[in-house]
Amino acid sequence: MRQLKRWCILGIFFVLAAGTLSHFVYDWTNQNFFAGFFTPVNESVWEHMKLLFFPMLLYSIPMAFQLKENKPCILSSLCFGILSGTLSIPLFFYGYTYILGKDMLLLDLADFALSVILAFFLVYKSALSCRLQAYAASLCLAVCILLLCFVVFTSYPPDLAIFHETG
Repeated sequence: MRQLKRWCILGIFFVLAAGTLSHFVYDWTNQNFFAGFFTPVNESVWEHMKLLFFPMLLYSIPMAFQLKENKPCILSSLCFGILSGTLSIPLFFYGYTYILGKDMLLLDLADFALSVILAFFLVYKSALSCRLQAYAASLCLAVCILLLCFVVFTSYPPDLAIFHETG
């Protein structure tokens, strides 16, 4: 349990730092086509979901390998955390902008941080209970589908509000 808690706490800091840095990678690489698949290419809510998704996916690989013996349901828990955290970004954003009638940078930052914390909290709780183990294949498939959506919709975004730049 202590090892799982340590991995989750370190994961929060890793994803917060990596996600924050990845916000700037696309411009730092002179708008490299391939960097755009993994980092935001504009200021849309959809693109900002990448700030959590890809760093957490990257962090999940060593975490899963390290904990798989003691926590056999770590993979399903990580997939659930990735999905929940990523999808909470637009939920929090549209929730607070609906209430306030506008978006605010400070609340956008809080949205990201809260989503990361929520993601790892759910990883921790679900890894302890193993209630999601029966859904491991479906959760992994959903993560793969979301990954594919990020790649496709970076180049071909649908004409929906989530893909439009905010601000």
